[in-house]
Amino acid sequence: MFSPQGPTARELAAQALSSVERGYDLLAPSFDHTPFRTPERVLDATGRALARLGPFGAGLDLCCGTGAGMGVLRQLCVGPVTGVDFSAGMLARAREAHPGGRWVRADARALPFDGGFDVAVSFGAFGHFLPAERPALFAGVRRALAPGGLFAFPVGAPPPPGSAWWWALAGFDAAMRVRNALWRPRFVMYYRTFPLPAVRADLAAAGFAVETAVLEEFGRRPDGSPRCRLVLARRA
Repeated sequence: MFSPQGPTARELAAQALSSVERGYDLLAPSFDHTPFRTPERVLDATGRALARLGPFGAGLDLCCGTGAGMGVLRQLCVGPVTGVDFSAGMLARAREAHPGGRWVRADARALPFDGGFDVAVSFGAFGHFLPAERPALFAGVRRALAPGGLFAFPVGAPPPPGSAWWWALAGFDAAMRVRNALWRPRFVMYYRTFPLPAVRADLAAAGFAVETAVLEEFGRRPDGSPRCRLVLARRA
């Protein structure tokens, strides 16, 4: 599936019928060979945008998975960089791929940090959090940052209503809701539960001053709006 090194359809089915944590433990050995890993062009564009605001001291990769964001942090930070994830399998792969990093197993909704980081990034993980969980998630990131610290993550523009991608994502989310209504444990992964206006409001309520930067590398839609933005949330 996806590539010769990627998971088989049977392995993906086993993951989809597991919890989020167990599912990623199962997927970890082949995760980097799937489309679920954040593309290098997204990582590179984020790194270039943040380089204009750095350098930073200590960095945190939130929901780090196999460590794709650690390369970005190492280019931006003069201090230690730490990855946090709740999947032991993903952290094991991250340790192999990025020796020298610091790794912490923890739930992002209850981060065990207090003011030690100057920048935090996250890539591709927010579909695993329900809207009601965002306040705790963002409050934990704020506690993890030093005063004035920056929380940054890319957000793509939603597809136009009625487009093929709009229907594909709506169909996926609908199927996931049916799956979670009929099967336990739940596997939380939704593509349409992280709209930028609501996210900005939740970040502001958590104590962040929020701006966005356009990632021009991804171009603009026919109406002139950017296809991808970088959210820059500063601990106020």
